[in-house]
Amino acid sequence: MKKIIQATFLFALLLVSSSSFAQSKFDKWVELKTFHGVMSQTFHPSEEGDLKPIKTRIAEFCDKAKALNTAKIPDEFNKPSVKEATEAIEKEANALKALIEKGGSDAEITAALAHLHDTFHLIVERCNKNDEDHKKEGH
Repeated sequence: MKKIIQATFLFALLLVSSSSFAQSKFDKWVELKTFHGVMSQTFHPSEEGDLKPIKTRIAEFCDKAKALNTAKIPDEFNKPSVKEATEAIEKEANALKALIEKGGSDAEITAALAHLHDTFHLIVERCNKNDEDHKKEGH
């Protein structure tokens, strides 16, 4: 019985330690992860023509964009190109909010949200790109 308990404890310890290795490196940047959650929940329905999520959550979307832009960027991602993209996210989110508030067409809202989604992916790409690759590109 004692060996079963020890084996169970060791297995649990192994599971906990391996799950910490499996964590996404974006777990280090809470604001990026949080923004991604709202982006995902509003963008993906828009791909199916459902704009209700973005129209009803645009204030929250803008709040998360601002939080992303004003948060301290983790050192391993802190590059001018990443900061430029977080600034663009906040600016584009506010423009989308203004578009929604003025009664922009569904096509305009969908296009603006798709562009925001692309900008989010720029951040992800720039965070994944190593500094040497970035320098080689002449940036």
